[in-house]
Amino acid sequence: MIKVGDNLPNATLMEYSEVEGEGCSIGPNPVEVHKAIAGKTIALFALPGAFTPTCSAKHVPGYVEHCEALHQAGVDEIWCVSVNDAFVMGAWAREQHTHGKVRMLADGSADFTKATGLTLDLTARGMGLRSNRYSMLIKDGKVATLNIEGPGKFEVSDAQTMLAQAKG
Repeated sequence: MIKVGDNLPNATLMEYSEVEGEGCSIGPNPVEVHKAIAGKTIALFALPGAFTPTCSAKHVPGYVEHCEALHQAGVDEIWCVSVNDAFVMGAWAREQHTHGKVRMLADGSADFTKATGLTLDLTARGMGLRSNRYSMLIKDGKVATLNIEGPGKFEVSDAQTMLAQAKG
Protein backbone atom coordinates (compact mmCIF):
# COMPACT_ATOMS: atom_id res chain seq x y z
CA MET A 1 0.00 0.00 0.00
CA ILE A 2 1.19 3.51 -0.81
CA LYS A 3 2.50 5.59 2.09
CA VAL A 4 3.81 9.06 2.86
CA GLY A 5 7.11 9.63 1.05
CA ASP A 6 6.28 7.28 -1.84
CA ASN A 7 6.04 8.43 -5.42
CA LEU A 8 2.54 8.41 -6.83
CA PRO A 9 2.18 5.42 -9.17
CA ASN A 10 2.14 6.12 -12.86
CA ALA A 11 -1.10 5.31 -14.61
CA THR A 12 -3.37 6.86 -17.18
CA LEU A 13 -6.63 8.27 -15.89
CA MET A 14 -9.37 9.55 -18.18
CA GLU A 15 -11.07 12.93 -18.12
CA TYR A 16 -14.29 13.83 -19.88
CA SER A 17 -14.46 17.54 -20.66
CA GLU A 18 -17.21 19.66 -22.07
CA VAL A 19 -17.23 22.75 -24.20
CA GLU A 20 -18.53 25.45 -21.91
CA GLY A 21 -21.89 26.78 -23.03
CA GLU A 22 -22.34 24.26 -25.83
CA GLY A 23 -22.91 21.07 -23.89
CA CYS A 24 -20.87 19.16 -26.45
CA SER A 25 -18.33 16.77 -25.12
CA ILE A 26 -14.65 16.57 -25.81
CA GLY A 27 -12.99 13.36 -24.86
CA PRO A 28 -12.55 11.22 -22.98
CA ASN A 29 -8.98 12.42 -22.81
CA PRO A 30 -6.07 10.54 -21.24
CA VAL A 31 -4.31 12.10 -18.25
CA GLU A 32 -0.87 10.60 -17.72
CA VAL A 33 -0.43 10.90 -13.97
CA HIS A 34 3.34 11.46 -13.88
CA LYS A 35 3.21 14.19 -16.52
CA ALA A 36 0.17 15.88 -14.95
CA ILE A 37 1.66 16.07 -11.42
CA ALA A 38 5.22 17.10 -12.30
CA GLY A 39 6.19 20.25 -10.40
CA LYS A 40 2.71 20.67 -8.92
CA THR A 41 0.97 20.32 -5.59
CA ILE A 42 -2.15 18.21 -6.01
CA ALA A 43 -4.94 17.60 -3.51
CA LEU A 44 -6.21 14.20 -4.59
CA PHE A 45 -9.22 12.53 -3.09
CA ALA A 46 -10.67 9.20 -4.08
CA LEU A 47 -13.98 7.61 -3.34
CA PRO A 48 -15.96 4.43 -3.98
CA GLY A 49 -18.24 5.73 -6.72
CA ALA A 50 -19.83 8.57 -8.60
CA PHE A 51 -23.39 9.49 -7.61
CA THR A 52 -23.17 7.52 -4.35
CA PRO A 53 -24.71 9.19 -1.26
CA THR A 54 -21.71 10.32 0.83
CA CYS A 55 -19.62 11.07 -2.24
CA SER A 56 -22.30 13.29 -3.80
CA ALA A 57 -23.63 14.92 -0.64
CA LYS A 58 -20.38 15.59 1.24
CA HIS A 59 -17.08 14.59 -0.35
CA VAL A 60 -17.16 16.37 -3.74
CA PRO A 61 -19.17 19.41 -2.52
CA GLY A 62 -16.62 20.03 0.23
CA TYR A 63 -13.76 20.26 -2.25
CA VAL A 64 -15.80 22.47 -4.58
CA GLU A 65 -16.62 24.77 -1.65
CA HIS A 66 -13.01 24.95 -0.40
CA CYS A 67 -11.41 25.18 -3.84
CA GLU A 68 -10.25 28.79 -3.53
CA ALA A 69 -8.90 28.31 -0.01
CA LEU A 70 -6.95 25.23 -1.16
CA HIS A 71 -5.44 27.23 -4.03
CA GLN A 72 -4.48 30.00 -1.59
CA ALA A 73 -2.78 27.33 0.57
CA GLY A 74 -0.57 26.33 -2.37
CA VAL A 75 -2.58 23.59 -4.06
CA ASP A 76 -2.31 23.83 -7.84
CA GLU A 77 -5.06 21.35 -8.71
CA ILE A 78 -7.73 19.28 -6.98
CA TRP A 79 -8.36 15.79 -8.35
CA CYS A 80 -11.27 13.46 -7.65
CA VAL A 81 -10.50 9.86 -8.67
CA SER A 82 -13.12 7.15 -8.85
CA VAL A 83 -13.39 3.68 -10.39
CA ASN A 84 -15.99 4.77 -12.92
CA ASP A 85 -15.78 5.42 -16.64
CA ALA A 86 -15.05 8.88 -18.01
CA PHE A 87 -18.62 9.38 -19.24
CA VAL A 88 -20.03 8.82 -15.75
CA MET A 89 -17.41 11.12 -14.24
CA GLY A 90 -18.28 13.78 -16.83
CA ALA A 91 -21.98 13.57 -15.98
CA TRP A 92 -21.17 13.71 -12.28
CA ALA A 93 -18.93 16.75 -12.85
CA ARG A 94 -21.86 18.54 -14.51
CA GLU A 95 -24.18 17.63 -11.65
CA GLN A 96 -21.67 18.70 -8.99
CA HIS A 97 -20.61 21.93 -10.78
CA THR A 98 -16.92 21.08 -10.58
CA HIS A 99 -15.81 22.87 -13.78
CA GLY A 100 -12.66 24.88 -13.11
CA LYS A 101 -12.53 23.64 -9.52
CA VAL A 102 -12.10 19.87 -9.30
CA ARG A 103 -10.78 17.60 -12.04
CA MET A 104 -13.03 14.54 -12.16
CA LEU A 105 -10.75 11.68 -13.22
CA ALA A 106 -11.91 8.21 -14.16
CA ASP A 107 -9.98 5.10 -13.20
CA GLY A 108 -12.28 2.81 -15.19
CA SER A 109 -10.21 -0.36 -14.91
CA ALA A 110 -8.96 0.48 -11.39
CA ASP A 111 -5.32 0.43 -12.59
CA PHE A 112 -4.37 3.51 -10.57
CA THR A 113 -6.34 2.28 -7.55
CA LYS A 114 -4.68 -1.14 -7.67
CA ALA A 115 -1.25 0.50 -7.98
CA THR A 116 -1.88 2.51 -4.79
CA GLY A 117 -3.05 -0.59 -2.94
CA LEU A 118 -6.16 1.28 -1.82
CA THR A 119 -8.80 -0.97 -3.32
CA LEU A 120 -12.16 -1.72 -1.77
CA ASP A 121 -14.00 -4.90 -2.77
CA LEU A 122 -17.70 -4.11 -2.97
CA THR A 123 -18.60 -7.19 -5.02
CA ALA A 124 -21.06 -8.36 -2.37
CA ARG A 125 -22.93 -5.05 -2.80
CA GLY A 126 -22.97 -5.34 -6.60
CA MET A 127 -20.31 -2.69 -7.23
CA GLY A 128 -17.21 -4.82 -7.89
CA LEU A 129 -13.70 -3.57 -7.17
CA ARG A 130 -13.67 0.09 -6.16
CA SER A 131 -11.42 2.63 -4.50
CA ASN A 132 -11.23 3.08 -0.78
CA ARG A 133 -12.18 6.56 0.41
CA TYR A 134 -9.01 8.59 1.02
CA SER A 135 -7.22 11.84 0.33
CA MET A 136 -3.59 12.69 -0.20
CA LEU A 137 -1.53 15.79 -0.74
CA ILE A 138 1.01 15.23 -3.49
CA LYS A 139 4.01 17.50 -3.91
CA ASP A 140 5.96 17.08 -7.15
CA GLY A 141 4.95 13.44 -7.42
CA LYS A 142 5.54 12.43 -3.79
CA VAL A 143 2.86 11.68 -1.24
CA ALA A 144 3.15 14.34 1.48
CA THR A 145 0.05 13.37 3.47
CA LEU A 146 -2.29 10.37 3.29
CA ASN A 147 -5.70 10.11 4.98
CA ILE A 148 -7.41 6.73 4.63
CA GLU A 149 -10.96 6.35 5.88
CA GLY A 150 -12.09 3.37 7.91
CA PRO A 151 -14.94 1.23 6.53
CA GLY A 152 -18.09 3.31 6.10
CA LYS A 153 -16.42 6.43 7.54
CA PHE A 154 -16.04 10.01 6.31
CA GLU A 155 -13.83 11.69 8.90
CA VAL A 156 -10.31 12.33 7.55
CA SER A 157 -10.48 12.62 3.75
CA ASP A 158 -12.64 15.73 3.68
CA ALA A 159 -11.66 19.09 2.22
CA GLN A 160 -11.21 20.79 5.60
CA THR A 161 -8.64 18.19 6.71
CA MET A 162 -6.83 18.61 3.40
CA LEU A 163 -6.89 22.38 3.75
CA ALA A 164 -5.33 22.20 7.22
CA GLN A 165 -2.62 19.89 5.87
CA ALA A 166 -1.93 22.14 2.85
CA LYS A 167 -1.54 25.13 5.16
CA GLY A 168 0.69 23.19 7.57
